[in-house]
Amino acid sequence: MAIDLAHKQPPPDPADAEHRAGPAGLPPLTELASEQRDALNFSYRTTLSMDPRLVAGDPAAWQSDFGYALNKAAVRLDTRTDEELARDALSHPDPVAREQAVFEYADRDPADVFEVLERVVRTEKDREIRWDTLWAIEKLGGPHAMSTLSRFLDDPDPEIAEWSKLFLSELRTGDPAFDSREAVFTEGRTFDETIYLLIHCDLYIRLDDTNRHWGKLSLGPRGLARVYGQAHACPNVATRERQLLMAKTIDGLYEDGTRHMDNYLFRGFTDRTRADRGNFYFESNVPRTFYHSGRAADPSRGTRQTDIGFARFGTWFLDPDIQVRGEAAIRYVRGRFQGWGYTDVENMVGKDITEMLAPGNGILSTLHDPEVGPKTNVFILGTFKGKLNDWDGDGRIDLNSRDVYSTVDGELDSDQDGVPDEPGRTCSDHRPGRV
Repeated sequence: MAIDLAHKQPPPDPADAEHRAGPAGLPPLTELASEQRDALNFSYRTTLSMDPRLVAGDPAAWQSDFGYALNKAAVRLDTRTDEELARDALSHPDPVAREQAVFEYADRDPADVFEVLERVVRTEKDREIRWDTLWAIEKLGGPHAMSTLSRFLDDPDPEIAEWSKLFLSELRTGDPAFDSREAVFTEGRTFDETIYLLIHCDLYIRLDDTNRHWGKLSLGPRGLARVYGQAHACPNVATRERQLLMAKTIDGLYEDGTRHMDNYLFRGFTDRTRADRGNFYFESNVPRTFYHSGRAADPSRGTRQTDIGFARFGTWFLDPDIQVRGEAAIRYVRGRFQGWGYTDVENMVGKDITEMLAPGNGILSTLHDPEVGPKTNVFILGTFKGKLNDWDGDGRIDLNSRDVYSTVDGELDSDQDGVPDEPGRTCSDHRPGRV
C-alpha cells in the first residue's frame, strides 16, 4: 500500500529542472497538452497520500479503504534497518530474500530508494528479480521512476526491455506498450494462454484480540510465490469474459519433493465496451482444507474443511497482432485482489525474514466459517501484473507453454491431459507422495 501511495503529490516545481525534464527522449511535463497535464495533476492529487477531502468530495469514497487505514496503524514486522535492507537487496545469498529486501526498502521510500533499486536492476543476475524490481520502481511513481525506467529500454534482455517499456508507458499514459515480437502457440494444451503472474501484497496481521495492534509485511512477488505458490492466470478465448482459472504451485512444501498444486476457478463479469481490453471483476469460492497450525500441509493441530473466497479485479489488454483461435490474445493483465488469511503469530516472533518466507508459512482463510472465522487474522491486499514472455529464449513470445496442473474447471490434472486426477479435487492435501 505505501509503495503505491509514494510520490503521488502534484508535479514538482518547474524550477526543478532535473525532475521537470523527465526521461531522456520524452517531452518534459510542461510540454504536455493542457488536457494531458490537467489529467496528470488530477490523478496525482486524488490519491490517498494526501487529504482527499481537498479535491475528491465525499470521504465515504476516499477514506473507506480498509487497507489504507491499516497501513497507517500497522508496525513493520521486518525489523531490519534501512542499511541492512539495502545491503541484502544487493548481496543476500537467497534470491527471494534479495527481492524481499527490495520491496521492503521501496515500501519505506528512503531518500536513496531509486539509486538502490536501479543498482539492483543493473547488477542482479536473476532476471525475475530484475523485472520485479522494475515493478517496484513503477510503484513508487513520479518523474524519478520514469527516468530510471527509461535507462533500461535498451537492455540486452528483451524481457527487461519490454517490462521497462510497459511500466514507463503506464506511468506516462495509463496504458501499457509492448514490443513487436512474434508469438508461438503450443498445441495440445488445456489453456489458450498461461500468463505468469507477478503478485505484490501487504499482509496486515492482527496481533491481538483488542484490534488495536497490527503488523505489516510488504511481500514481494518471489516471496509471495514461495509462501503461497507461484500463480498463473489461464484464460481460454471461448470463456475468458466470464471464467478464469488461476493455478498455483508451491515448491519445497513436502520433504519428498512432491509439488503442491492449488487451483482456483474464478467467475464474474467483464466489460467489453472497448475492443482492445476487458475490465473485469471475478470471485472464487473453492473447497479447501484449513490447517489450524497456520501452515499449509501441516495437520499437527487438526484440520477443517471449509470454503475459501477471494476477489480479483482489473483490466486485460489485447494484442491484435497475436491471434489465438481467431481472436486477439491477452498480452497483459493488471489489477488488484483482496482476501483473508491465517498465520500463527507466535510462530513469527523472533524469526528472520528467510524463516518467515518458508513454503506454506501462511494460509488463506475465511470469515464465514464458525470455526475458522474467529481464527482469521490476516487481511491480504495487493496488486498483480502478468504479461506474455519468451521463456525458452527463441525470440518468440510463448502463449501457453507454462505447465499448469488443472482442468478447465479447476480440478487437479497432474499429467496435463485435460482429465482430472480425481473428479472434484482442486488442491493437493498434506499426505506426502500424493499429488
